[in-house]
Amino acid sequence: MRVAPTVELSAEERSQLEEWAHSHSLSHQLVLRSKSVLLADEGFQNKEIAQRLGVHRNSVDHWRQKFLVGRLTELRREAPRPGRPRTVTTPEMEKRVVDTVRLRKPLRGTRWSVRLLAEALGMEPTAVHRTLRKYRLQPHRLRGFKFSNDPRFEEKLRDVVGLYLHPPEHALVLCYDEKSQIQALNRTQLILPIRPNLPEGRSHDYRRNGTTTLLAMLNMLDGKVIGSCSKRHRHQEFLRFLEKVEGEVPSGLDLHMILDNYSAHKHAQVKRWMKRHSRWHFHFIPTNSSFLNVVERWLGKLTDEEIRRGTYGSVPQLVESIELYLKDYNAHPHVYTWTATADEILRKIGKLRELYGIPGPGWDPTKISTTTTETGH
Repeated sequence: MRVAPTVELSAEERSQLEEWAHSHSLSHQLVLRSKSVLLADEGFQNKEIAQRLGVHRNSVDHWRQKFLVGRLTELRREAPRPGRPRTVTTPEMEKRVVDTVRLRKPLRGTRWSVRLLAEALGMEPTAVHRTLRKYRLQPHRLRGFKFSNDPRFEEKLRDVVGLYLHPPEHALVLCYDEKSQIQALNRTQLILPIRPNLPEGRSHDYRRNGTTTLLAMLNMLDGKVIGSCSKRHRHQEFLRFLEKVEGEVPSGLDLHMILDNYSAHKHAQVKRWMKRHSRWHFHFIPTNSSFLNVVERWLGKLTDEEIRRGTYGSVPQLVESIELYLKDYNAHPHVYTWTATADEILRKIGKLRELYGIPGPGWDPTKISTTTTETGH
């Protein structure tokens, strides 16, 4: 019977091979080679090593022989692989890829893909892919944005952020918003329950059974939410909700309310109500800056956890579901903590405006520069 040559390791070689054999970052091939040599040092034959590692016996024999000739250096060396040579990408080719992605649209479709770019530029898809990765360009992705053109943007920003970071004494900071047009949707067929290897099943179509609007007020002190559902969200409903909050919030405290610029919030009757209730103070966020209103985060949580996958046969059933969610949430509220300063927010917005060549508030949104971004940004 043919016997494989004996492998004897020094202490340094064994230590290095054990490190490679247990690595999670090195190539899988090097890990297998290290394990095979370690097993050979323990006296195992090639057939036994192959069975233990799940590889072919010839591979074990090959790397045993390689190790005996070149030791660790030979073991780690990668042999040249067959196949087409890698395409060399010149700076001119990279510039064509970058300029095409940034400044042109494809003739078919609305976005560039790697293969579509390669076809349009007469390049190899792998070269296009390397260039996109190098300059961190992702034409398949899309993100939403909207800059505020409020001329009092900084003033309102500092006012609202100041309330979050340094709330006044003997006062409460409240965040208010409406979630309008919440639909009571019901599926056209029964929902199939979850099963092993099968998610919950529901029909793609649905029936609309009406809508409701949720008026919500978040208390920044304890995270609790006062909510009320209504058919509409005019100034009349807004005033009724303010009366509801007035009755539930402890007396003797000033109330600083953060809200958006919806016309119902600035109605003449609302202003008259404010004069009669001197402890209330409205703080309007800048236009198109809903990120400054913390209650928006809670409304997103409500949508994710209750509304999006809910099924409702009627509007009263939808309202009951929202009220139950509110009751359960207020039993274990989450306190939202604002950490960003006004200067940090202004700095980030300023960098983004500079990147796209957009001036400060009052800019013309039809005159955005698309050629000022430097390559690689």
